[in-house]
Amino acid sequence: MVFLVCSFLLSFLFGFLIVKLSDRFLPNSLDFELDGIQKFHLSPVPRIGGLGIYLTVLIVSIFVNLNLDSFGNSGLLLVLAAAPVFFVGLIEDLTKKVSARIRLLAGFTSGFLGVYLFQAWLTSLQILGLDSFLQSYPYIAILITCIAVSGVSHSFNLIDGYNGLTAVVGLIIFIGISYVAFQVSDSAILLISLVMIGSTLGFLLWNYPHGLIFLGDGGAYFLGFTAAQLSILLTFRNHEVSKWFPMLLCLYPIFETLFTMYRRIFIMRVSAGRPDASHLHQLIHRRIVKFLINEDSSFSRNSATSPFLWFLSSCTALPALIFWNNAKVLMCFCFLFSVIYILLYWKIVPISILVRKSRSHN
Repeated sequence: MVFLVCSFLLSFLFGFLIVKLSDRFLPNSLDFELDGIQKFHLSPVPRIGGLGIYLTVLIVSIFVNLNLDSFGNSGLLLVLAAAPVFFVGLIEDLTKKVSARIRLLAGFTSGFLGVYLFQAWLTSLQILGLDSFLQSYPYIAILITCIAVSGVSHSFNLIDGYNGLTAVVGLIIFIGISYVAFQVSDSAILLISLVMIGSTLGFLLWNYPHGLIFLGDGGAYFLGFTAAQLSILLTFRNHEVSKWFPMLLCLYPIFETLFTMYRRIFIMRVSAGRPDASHLHQLIHRRIVKFLINEDSSFSRNSATSPFLWFLSSCTALPALIFWNNAKVLMCFCFLFSVIYILLYWKIVPISILVRKSRSHN
């Protein structure tokens, strides 16, 4: 518990320094683009909030490594493995000149570092026929692991559109991981999860509801990478934990990413990497929240959007926590969430509207 509190206070302090000093010492960190397709803030805001979270985890991990040998150096290894995707994201936050391909490669590199440093990867998916294949060809299993880690890292960045959205989704996931780590007595993963919870909470107080600081690409990638890496470690080291537990726990950002790729390629007939304003959180903001929140309300529509998605993420977290060791039940809930997501999406915006949008852009 002490590490959670210390992480919270240290992250809160870093957030304060970033908010107060960015315009003077790091003007490039301010997001001046107010009219972009995915922009909703009204004044320049520092978008390097992830730096505070990363530094907090690094400092606490150094302290733990020096004083608690029983926990080993897992935190330091995690921070080291996350470095490529985090720093590439941070450079993008400062320059806005890093291509999507380079960022995907950085995520893949961090995934590979995680495999190398922890000697852990996806040896099983609990899918009939695939498990024996992965065990027979470990290099393919490692490749799939790296792709999965990169994908989850980028999925957190994809949903990072409103105050508090990605941070609270991350909190839900880290709380879930810490609960199961406690159940199986995995002290190292439990400790890292608690540090992530505290550091994310420290950032969140500056980010929600008023948006004084943004998570940025670096922060979103770091949260996503850590969620993916801890999930792999938890299931690799504790075989009683189903591989479908982290899948269901992280399903909202994962499915949002997969559905976005499908929607862009097969429905809108555009590149999968082309940005748009048709994500579920954006549709909820435009088509639901604006009818609930008056324009002159002190509680902005931006912040009022996030709780809808927090609830959606909680709907996967709750059954994941209850049935964390039951693969078949977890699979059923994954399927159920996927169906509900698609029905909800098409209820808000019919396919015909997306097709018309695509034709108008082309």
